[in-house]
Amino acid sequence: MDIHENILTAIGNTPLVKLNKLVGPDDATVLVKCEFMNPGASIKDRMALYILEKAAREGKLKPGGTIVENTSGNTGMGVALAAAVKGYKCIFTMPDKMSLEKINRLKALGAQVVVTPTNVPAEDPRSYYETAKRLHRETPGAFMLNQYHNPDNIEAHYNTTGPEILKQTEGKFDYFVAGLGTGGTMSGAGKFLKEKIPGLKNVGVDPEGSVYEGYFKTGKLGEPHVYKVEGIGEDMLCGAMDFTHLDDVRQVDDRQCFIAARRLAREEGIFAGGSSGAAIHVAVQLAKEVGKGKTIVVVLPDSGSSYISKFHSDEWMRDNGFLEEKGAGTIRDILGDKRKDVKTARRGDKVDQVVETMRGHGISQMPVVADDGRTVGMVHEYDLLNALVAGKAKFSDTIDAIIAPLQGALSLDTSIARLREVFAQDNVAVVKDGEKVVGIVTKIDLIDYLHRTAA
Repeated sequence: MDIHENILTAIGNTPLVKLNKLVGPDDATVLVKCEFMNPGASIKDRMALYILEKAAREGKLKPGGTIVENTSGNTGMGVALAAAVKGYKCIFTMPDKMSLEKINRLKALGAQVVVTPTNVPAEDPRSYYETAKRLHRETPGAFMLNQYHNPDNIEAHYNTTGPEILKQTEGKFDYFVAGLGTGGTMSGAGKFLKEKIPGLKNVGVDPEGSVYEGYFKTGKLGEPHVYKVEGIGEDMLCGAMDFTHLDDVRQVDDRQCFIAARRLAREEGIFAGGSSGAAIHVAVQLAKEVGKGKTIVVVLPDSGSSYISKFHSDEWMRDNGFLEEKGAGTIRDILGDKRKDVKTARRGDKVDQVVETMRGHGISQMPVVADDGRTVGMVHEYDLLNALVAGKAKFSDTIDAIIAPLQGALSLDTSIARLREVFAQDNVAVVKDGEKVVGIVTKIDLIDYLHRTAA
């Protein structure tokens, strides 16, 4: 008889499924690792069980003890399942942007949930990071997973997720795509797979508003801002995020995440979450770029059942400007023909060269591109001015030290409603088609568009 001793032994060995409709006949093959089929409905079951069992063996977690952790919901679910089986108590902190389904699931398993504000810095005492630390200090004998900085998070995926994927594929694939949150999946599974498969490329996926993509491309921490997709991205650098195993990081906006997840459900019958949508958006884009004959493996971290009241709801999507109303405009409508000629700078360009280009074309910012055409950041006139006035740069220097992380990146098909969020952060909207910048939209561009289209 094939019987599991308890629900925890059912964790892992999730299926690898080929996509059939989201990719075309001339595209690369895309295989999705369905981590939402774990008992707790996410990939976090693996890490939670691994860390708790190791902590128990080392005497850090006592029988009947209390576990404290900050979570976006999925780690909490994995911990709560293990706690129910093993007899531990749980206290979780969660940001208030998380879905009600996630909060109620944890409560259903007997956990205490403390909801904290989302729009505060990580170091703020009210953040879910700092609140968890305080509760850990205040609870006698409590154990904290510290998933964001715990090397056991990486170890869990190195020892379980990576070997599973290698066995399922026999090592016959070319790209590994995964979202970047705590960093455990990419730093663990990605590292393992790179060691075993010559030439494998690891591609990380990061939402707009997170700091990872900008840091990877410029080495600088940008200013984070709030985004709606859950379980992916960070407003700080995590100890479990090892960038050395990454070949590329691609950024996605909320709408791209949600639309891709909805298409995944409606066209492939795979009901997954928004972070899965983020990874799918990048994987489908990559499949078109690299073409037939290549294979891409994508991690789908969690289930769509946690987001019924959010992006899987037409009403929620419409209320948040992610579903187009009839006649609503997109960034494509605003740009028109202007997307044909975007002035760019390159790493290594001299300050005086960039200043002359800006002056000659009447522009105040320029995207900076790498040799392969990828956009790696922006150079703004006020950053140039500040560096020159402060004596930190000369006209004969390169712009490399002045390059800022790319903020406010949108796609051509993004609703104009999203521009309000970008402009509220004092950014211009940088419009990308894949990895290429095809336009820049400013406040006056939006005003001009609204004037032209007014009845």
